[in-house]
Amino acid sequence: MQNRLKELRKAKGMTQVSLQMQTGIEQALLSKFESGDRVPPTETLLRLADFYNVSIDYILCRTDKPEVNK
Repeated sequence: MQNRLKELRKAKGMTQVSLQMQTGIEQALLSKFESGDRVPPTETLLRLADFYNVSIDYILCRTDKPEVNK
């Protein structure tokens, strides 16, 4: 999961600080999520999935398809 989060952020050309400003998720937590030191809680996963317009399963590497099923 950590690589997927970093890939998504880098694909948008964002730093962790700019992502923090956009999502309200603390930069220190973003760093821990990306390094695998912590697993994001469900609310944070939802916020990140909505921000990146991908499914939570994609963030969690359960699928390689980023599309959100609605």
